[in-house]
Amino acid sequence: MAGANHNHQRGRNAIEVRELRRRFDRQQVLNGVNVDCPTGMITTIVGPSGCGKTVLLKHMNLLLRPDSGSVVIDGDEITRMRGRELDRVREKFGMLFQAGALFDSMTVRDNVAFPLVEQTRLRPAAIEAKVKETLAAVGLDGVGRKYPSELSGGMQKRVALARALVREPKILMLDEPTTGLDPTRISAIHTLVRETQQKFDLSAVMVSHDVPDVFEISDRVAFMHDGKVHLYGTVDEVMNAHDERFEHFLKGKAEGVEHELGPGR
Repeated sequence: MAGANHNHQRGRNAIEVRELRRRFDRQQVLNGVNVDCPTGMITTIVGPSGCGKTVLLKHMNLLLRPDSGSVVIDGDEITRMRGRELDRVREKFGMLFQAGALFDSMTVRDNVAFPLVEQTRLRPAAIEAKVKETLAAVGLDGVGRKYPSELSGGMQKRVALARALVREPKILMLDEPTTGLDPTRISAIHTLVRETQQKFDLSAVMVSHDVPDVFEISDRVAFMHDGKVHLYGTVDEVMNAHDERFEHFLKGKAEGVEHELGPGR
């Protein structure tokens, strides 16, 4: 599908975040975040519950605006953009939300076609072909006529992923893509994310709580703590940093403990 046309971007960052700050009421949720998401790679954001991971993602995909700081996407500074300019940048994104957010009353085919019907002028036959091709790409041949409720949780995630991919985005955003799946399905979704990222030559940014399993498919890891990116690098660099907070977080994960690091949302 998409592929060769993105390669000239290699070596650049798909997204660069600098000194990003955002507060909600009295809570300073982002407190000077700096992070790079390299083109053509999977950058995974991890950290304790409530450290600002999803809020950061929502600033990267233009759902929220910062109080200060900058977000640069493909070389464009977006924090002051409005209207059409913003829409042009938004077209680069595919989003996979935590709950999948499928429309229960629509078939799989109509769910996946939805962005094309709403946002493009493609003819019905072209939409049909694109939907078919995208469903096949995520391993869902032949389920177009079913409704989401007839599918397993893992298959629903695949439908949501197909919908995120159908407009051939350059950047894929994933917010905790394995939420609600039983442990046996988690690694299948991780594998699907990696295969999809490679097949479509995407830059991907993922918020995940599946630590350390998700590191197997991550090219870069950003560990957030107290509203900042406390640690960033390749998986090896982060794992070998001997950082007390990160090790504390990993240990808590292994024991099923989330909150002992004190404040920070």
